Amino acid sequence: MSEETPRTSLYAVKVTMGQERNVALMLADKAKVEDIPIASILSPMELRGYIIVETAAPHAVDELIRGMRHTRQRVQGMVDPKEVDHYLETRPVGEGLEAGTLVEVIAGPFKGMQAKVVRMDVAKEEVTVEILEAAFTLPITVHADYVRELKGEL
Repeated sequence: MSEETPRTSLYAVKVTMGQERNVALMLADKAKVEDIPIASILSPMELRGYIIVETAAPHAVDELIRGMRHTRQRVQGMVDPKEVDHYLETRPVGEGLEAGTLVEVIAGPFKGMQAKVVRMDVAKEEVTVEILEAAFTLPITVHADYVRELKGEL
């Protein structure tokens, strides 16, 4: 006898803007502790005010978000997987980074600081940046995953 895995669907949950990542982490912990059948939780940076939950039944999402801070409600209906595909595409590390690009350091001891890219080493996946908020210019080399391109201009 072969046991079939139930088909999962994607459901959107409205959350407080700016709290998407925190809510996703809290929901993942709650699903694990209370053994709620959730396949995955997606919280892309580009999608503000919503997270995507993958599960076999909508009642599991309702049970998961019940009483959780910063969650509003489950959006009625399912999310088409084609709408979520572009959030799941893998991009090369450091794509779009070149000398002069304005970035924010998102990890490490310089987290939260703005910097300017001096050079990019694609082979090592490293970026050399100059912290703009420092008293003097000091080039710092960090992994390309530790920086995020800012959309603004210098």
